[in-house]
Amino acid sequence: MVVPGAFLLPGQAHAGGQLEEPLADSVRTALSSAIANDAPPLPQFASTEARLAYLRWLSAMSDQLYSRKRDLNSRIEFLQTLWYEARRAGLEPSLVLGLVQVESAFRKYAVSSVGARGYMQVMPFWSRVIGDGDAGKLFHLQTNLRFGCVILRHYLDREQGNLFLALGRYNGSRGRAPYPNAVLAARKRWVVPPENLA
Repeated sequence: MVVPGAFLLPGQAHAGGQLEEPLADSVRTALSSAIANDAPPLPQFASTEARLAYLRWLSAMSDQLYSRKRDLNSRIEFLQTLWYEARRAGLEPSLVLGLVQVESAFRKYAVSSVGARGYMQVMPFWSRVIGDGDAGKLFHLQTNLRFGCVILRHYLDREQGNLFLALGRYNGSRGRAPYPNAVLAARKRWVVPPENLA
């Protein structure tokens, strides 16, 4: 199976025409609040075992990501931020990694043909709808991952937990299989077997 976007030029990325939909004021306020906290990603752990499991995850993901991000510091910063933002939004880090792989092939400055930006290919209208209006910030690592995770969580909630439909909505292709199937296939690469975390 060919993953969409696998043969794109360096500056391009795979993103559908995500649609700007009207949001109720309460939803807009909740989403704005969800992206407002600009604190750095500092994970908290309930136990030493949980911290060790996280460190093992970080090591395993760093090894897998090496071919796409060679610099150790930027690779670790990316993974720490992704883990933090995914967990903060109630998402599996493996799902977010799969989405990033399909959307931007892990390129920070990727821009799609419809103008979506960054790792998670966030459409610029989101910066106006729930942010401060500065679409340039969508190239900032934490801002992009936070927006993307909050938006995906919003779509999951709208679709009552149906991941297939939520992914389609994220891509602007709700109800069509290629995009959700590509993300779900990519997610499998980023799942660490539980025995490797123990």
